Amino acid sequence: MGVHGSELMGKRFIGQEIEEVIPQLAELRIQVFRDFPYLYEGSLEYEKEYLKTYTNSKQSFLFAVFDGDKMVGATTCIPLLDETEEVILPFRESKLPLEKIVYFGESILLKPYRGLGYGKRFFQEREAHAKSLQGIEEVYFCGVRRPENHPLRPADYQPLDPFWLSQGYKKKEGLVSYFSWLDIGKDEEDEKPMDYWFKKI
Repeated sequence: MGVHGSELMGKRFIGQEIEEVIPQLAELRIQVFRDFPYLYEGSLEYEKEYLKTYTNSKQSFLFAVFDGDKMVGATTCIPLLDETEEVILPFRESKLPLEKIVYFGESILLKPYRGLGYGKRFFQEREAHAKSLQGIEEVYFCGVRRPENHPLRPADYQPLDPFWLSQGYKKKEGLVSYFSWLDIGKDEEDEKPMDYWFKKI
């Protein structure tokens, strides 16, 4: 059920179909990623440009959750070879088989809708899409690494590592990306290390 009693609806989008919901997806990403650990000071202009990566791929995938007309949750994946060079680089350097990997993007849900099982559903939807693609053997995603004593870390913050482990994922030791973005309250972008998790499918 939706927060206001309406039925929640899940909808799948493939490739170019994602274009129709880019504005909603961009706004949702900015809203959810402002929270720790991402602390992302996003802009709609950047988001819309970044999300073209998904609309330019014929095999990208979005599963979105709607409460009425409002997108309240979303998760994406894309063949690794269709990602940006920034994402591909550590895989290439580690000599991993790029053509056999699907990259999982965001998994985001507004706070009032958490605890309803969508975290698991998001993994199930993406894995099912990855399995439908020819030659795919592994799926990967990454999460930002923040220091334990980060000044904006909430006292009740719970890392998602135990949940990821429960879904069959393992940390890929030695595989790290460095992505730059502007943290809330900061004047300049800086690089953050992103650790990867993977699963054979």
